[in-house]
Amino acid sequence: MSMMNIFNVSGSAASAQSQRLNVVASNLANADTVAGPDGQAYKARQVTFQTELMGANRNDPTAAGVRVSTISEDQTAGRRVHDPKHPSADADGYVTYSNVNAVEEMVNMISASRSYQSNIEVMNTAKSLLLKTLQLGS
Repeated sequence: MSMMNIFNVSGSAASAQSQRLNVVASNLANADTVAGPDGQAYKARQVTFQTELMGANRNDPTAAGVRVSTISEDQTAGRRVHDPKHPSADADGYVTYSNVNAVEEMVNMISASRSYQSNIEVMNTAKSLLLKTLQLGS
């Protein structure tokens, strides 16, 4: 693996973690929503990553890293609260909220943030090593 491939791997991972952070932010923003534009409660979204092995890409055989393969909706039922006076209550007086678990999303956010920071640190370290190598050659 070339030293320059480190930037491809870390860059793709940082980009994937950035997408994960955006999904987490969307989930947290909709944690207490009742109904979306389609009349249904918001469904939490989850990011799935996929590795890209070196040599697997015909266009760039040296490419390697990670990418977001899918962003899927969590199909678990939302939280139901008995509130007959709420405008979105059903016939039994229950309001269905989104299925977002704010605690899990905060943990997910911390994990994604730390992974992003780690990948940036890898790129900074690789850059520093390359600069030191250039200084040794001159």
